Amino acid sequence: MLAKSIDRLPPLPPGGLRYEPKFDGYRALATIRADSSVHIYSRRGVPLADAFPELVGALYSYLPAGTVVDGEIVLWRGGRLDFNALQRRYAGRRHAAELAGSHPCHLVVFDVLETREDGDLRRRPLRERRGVLERLLRKVPPRSPLTLAMQTSDRAVAEERYDTMTVAGIEGLVIKPANSPYLPGSRLWMKYKSRQTTDAVIGGMTGSLHRPAALLLGRYASDTGRLHYAGRTTYLTDAQAAAVGPLLVAAISGHPWPAQLTLNWRSKPTGYHQVAPLVVVEIRADIATDHDRRWRHAVRMLRVRDIAPDEVPLDLA
Repeated sequence: MLAKSIDRLPPLPPGGLRYEPKFDGYRALATIRADSSVHIYSRRGVPLADAFPELVGALYSYLPAGTVVDGEIVLWRGGRLDFNALQRRYAGRRHAAELAGSHPCHLVVFDVLETREDGDLRRRPLRERRGVLERLLRKVPPRSPLTLAMQTSDRAVAEERYDTMTVAGIEGLVIKPANSPYLPGSRLWMKYKSRQTTDAVIGGMTGSLHRPAALLLGRYASDTGRLHYAGRTTYLTDAQAAAVGPLLVAAISGHPWPAQLTLNWRSKPTGYHQVAPLVVVEIRADIATDHDRRWRHAVRMLRVRDIAPDEVPLDLA
């Protein structure tokens, strides 16, 4: 199951919604096979078990054979989630046994797909799967690397968590219809990120592919489906340019924007380099927009995102 990005909380559907914290980590599917061997894979199918032996041990110790669970691998540092530290932890996987002691990770489990007792749960509604998951994790000790994701059906509680948990590195909320089955590859879930940050698609840049100066960003329009220009970043630092530059590909034909753009309300149309709209970045943006559906001020690039352009919110809030 995947989640589509939204910029405002949705209305309640029949059956209600469940709200969970949106963790900043590695999405992971964990399987304890019939022979009790433990396997962990990323959302793209990359094996992760060798990199996180403490999670393998916890899954083996506390979940029965025949269980498949979905969750997020996270690393807490200084009382908050640290995604950069998690990336360093994975990069050092040759020393995984040592790092498991010095930089331990957790698997926050939010769904269950199979158990030996209940069989295949994918077609059963989320509210039933949640009951099975709570039963499975009931006896897991508090200090285990295996932990149950917080969940509420109370919108007021969810809004309070949304407003207060960002200090701990929580990115926002994942919102799920309580009646929804688990359909791999579908986007029945929604992710509502903190107002402090959002995502955008890179459609152009100033500078050069070797050294981008600023990124020109877009959002897909809900009415036409076309990528429209939504704003530009501030001048990139050397580190930011080095992170995003190698990922950019010059557009060959069929770019949705004109050859010249009015980059802000005070500028005249100017040339820029069109790039294939394939790369997504997380940005910090002023929520104010103008009548042309643009961010009023230059936004700050935070990092490159490992998501597809169709996972970016539509329009501007």
